Amino acid sequence: MREGQRTIERWLPTLEFHIHSNEDVWKLAVAAIVARALQERRRLTPSARPRLLVSGGSTPAPVFRALSQSTLDWPHVDIALVDERWLPSTDPDSNAHLVREHLLRGAARDARFELLARPNRSIETAVSDANLHAKHPADIVMLGMGDDGHTASLFPRMRDLNRALATPLAYIAVDASGCPGAGPWPRRISLTPAGLAPAGVRMLLIRGQQKRALLERVVKGTDPHEYPVRLAFTTPGAILQVHWCA
Repeated sequence: MREGQRTIERWLPTLEFHIHSNEDVWKLAVAAIVARALQERRRLTPSARPRLLVSGGSTPAPVFRALSQSTLDWPHVDIALVDERWLPSTDPDSNAHLVREHLLRGAARDARFELLARPNRSIETAVSDANLHAKHPADIVMLGMGDDGHTASLFPRMRDLNRALATPLAYIAVDASGCPGAGPWPRRISLTPAGLAPAGVRMLLIRGQQKRALLERVVKGTDPHEYPVRLAFTTPGAILQVHWCA
């Protein structure tokens, strides 16, 4: 069906594919959906703090900039990370740095930002803190997909993948050594399927023909060991809303 400049295709019972005509339409549409969901959560439960989980990488940066211009009750919004490389939060290669540069600006600077990697703490303590925060489940989770089909910091054939799939914890520390998609940062903290499941809005943001072709391969199976991004639509809970533009 048509919705403005957006085409929506139902690929699976658990996945909707939203096609946007260009990047400007894509970023504004996604930012508007996220803003409305945060506003609705606040309207339904005025005492609640809506919680948004965001991913790193270059793909979501335009959406972050558009979302930062939304008129929201930002001091009552919590923003946290889907995953993080085990780097100082000020490191330019950290996801925290990306969020600060592109989302936490203007009025959105007043949102409460939950870091995963904190100074002078071990990775085990950081994971414990993340799981304490996760007792307040996310309302919205914005995921990405790597060229290898990874999502969050869950990589194909990763040695810690089975543990991530089975844990009841929302976050775990992982070792992605030997996974090309992890680059030079094998030590990471990642959201798990257990952390994803409670979110009322589940989104996957992708751009370009290569990512669309990859997603078309991904949806033909369900094994997360081959493509961990399959967790986004096989984990019980909300339908996955995929938003794509060329």
